[in-house]
Amino acid sequence: MGVRGELFTTQVILDNRSYFFNVKENRTGDVFLQVVESKNRNGEDFDRHAIVIFAEDMQKFCKGLDTSLQFIEKDRKERIKKEEERKNAAAAAAANKKIYRKKSETQSRTESVKRTGRIHIVSKRPTEN
Repeated sequence: MGVRGELFTTQVILDNRSYFFNVKENRTGDVFLQVVESKNRNGEDFDRHAIVIFAEDMQKFCKGLDTSLQFIEKDRKERIKKEEERKNAAAAAAANKKIYRKKSETQSRTESVKRTGRIHIVSKRPTEN
């Protein structure tokens, strides 16, 4: 047995946080998991928060954690699907817009072009010379 009853320890390091997963044994011989979050505070001190899960409660804890992880994964997939649908709808809407083009040289010179803002309207009336 290690220092302070530690049987096993592993660490996960993130940006400004570290998580420690410590398997420990107390004085009465009970084995438990201690999860500690250590957060850097202003570069000089650390906030430490710990939770303890005893061996007899581990199955219920893991079941709750697994249910939460499944929800997170399902929600993530739904968000990705909605974002793809939104992008596809925007692309379809852009494809359905009417595109106005300038009068080409192949059109007859009898048609005149009336300019109203950015939209070009082609008139079919013959122009008078």
